[in-house]
Amino acid sequence: MKSRRYKQDGFTLIEIMVVILILGLLATIVVQSLRGAADKAKKTKAQADLAEIKTALDRYYLDNGYYPTTDQGLTALVSAPTSGRVPGNYESGGYIERLPQDPWGTGYFYQSDGSTYTLKSFGPSGVEGADNIDASQSTSSP
Repeated sequence: MKSRRYKQDGFTLIEIMVVILILGLLATIVVQSLRGAADKAKKTKAQADLAEIKTALDRYYLDNGYYPTTDQGLTALVSAPTSGRVPGNYESGGYIERLPQDPWGTGYFYQSDGSTYTLKSFGPSGVEGADNIDASQSTSSP
C-alpha cells in the first residue's frame, strides 16, 4: 500500500494568530500617536483663540478705557453692550466677528471688573485644574 501525502499549502492557525497580534500592536501604536497629535492641535487652537480674544479685549480697552465686565461678558466684543457701563466709543462692527468655542466644546471663561480680566479655557476636563490654558490680564493697562 502506498501512503499518500498531501502537499500542505497555506498557513497554520498559530501563524495567522501571530500576524493578527502583530497588526493589532502596530494599530495601537499608530492610534496612540495620532491621539497625542490631536490633543496638541486642540491645545494650540485654544491658545490661538485666546490670543484673538485677548487682542479684541485690548482694542476694546483702548477705545473705551475699560474692559467689558463679567455681566457683559465676551459678547460685548461682538455687539455693543446695552446694560451696565455702556461704551461711548464702541467700534462699528464689533471687535471680533464671532466668539469661538474652545476645542472641547465649552465657552471660554471670562471674568472682569473693568480694569483687569481673567480669560482662560478649562481644557479637556472642562473644570478648573492643572490643564487650564490661561490668557489673563493682570495689570490695569494693555
